[in-house]
Amino acid sequence: MGWVDVKTNDDFVRARRQALVAGLFDLLNRRSNDLLSFEEVRSRLNIRGQRYIGHQIVPVDRIIGSEGRYSDFDRRFLPRKDSVKNRWRSVDKAHYEDVILPPVELYKIDDVYFVKDGNHRVSVARQQGQLELDAYVTELFVDVPLSADMSAHDLMLKEEYSDFLEWTNLHRLRPEQRIEFTELGGYLDLVRHINAHRYYMGLERKQEIDRDEAVAHWYDTVYMPIIKVIREQNVLEHFPGRTEADLYRWIMDHRWYLRESTGEDPGPYTATMDYTSTFGRKGLAEIVGNVFEQVRSLFPWFNDEQSDKKT
Repeated sequence: MGWVDVKTNDDFVRARRQALVAGLFDLLNRRSNDLLSFEEVRSRLNIRGQRYIGHQIVPVDRIIGSEGRYSDFDRRFLPRKDSVKNRWRSVDKAHYEDVILPPVELYKIDDVYFVKDGNHRVSVARQQGQLELDAYVTELFVDVPLSADMSAHDLMLKEEYSDFLEWTNLHRLRPEQRIEFTELGGYLDLVRHINAHRYYMGLERKQEIDRDEAVAHWYDTVYMPIIKVIREQNVLEHFPGRTEADLYRWIMDHRWYLRESTGEDPGPYTATMDYTSTFGRKGLAEIVGNVFEQVRSLFPWFNDEQSDKKT
């Protein structure tokens, strides 16, 4: 066995070991370790068309799925099965012998890629520390943003987002929109909000309201005023891991509660700030201050000692 054979065998054994360790690590962190299936992604999202864009230089870390071999490799394109060993080692051997292999073939959806042909080449490239690959690329057009850290759960959210945009036409009415949730069901709530808004617009104007008009009016006069307050007051800092759309959803429920309690609509600013003060994560200074006040109320003598120190 020559040195190249020894080296490629060691590389594969190391890659398999890394796949096992990475799988255990992801399991402990309750994180998916699976490559995304291109067919599943394509079936869940509304594809508006496609075009062949030819030869491209593609970042390896943006290749997150495969058309047909997504069960043979993990999310880092580490080999999951010994059955891929021979093909994997032959590609690795070409790397050491400076043999130029043909470009891989990829599908591009938004900012991420899926392998049509060349899974072993992608796997070896990542194992060898390559940052980019030559590829022939076919691009598919969607209306929702995709990212390299997208999980299967995220894909379900993207499916809801895609369906929401198809129904509302909001991506064409307001191209700058970016409405993303961290929990399923959010977009269905937005549809209910829009339908209710359309109904009350019709009552006010005493006429049937076109759906596009209702969607745009809801976005401009209901959704964005709350988002503006969220941004201006840095409200997201009090809700780590959440999005503007998450907060809009909860603040609207809180706004309804306040209106039922007081008999009048508090408006976007008051509703947002009241929700934040009630449910947002407190800052360290505020937490310490609250604890201090509780100590003072429980131990009256503590107040006397503090007064003596000041005098």
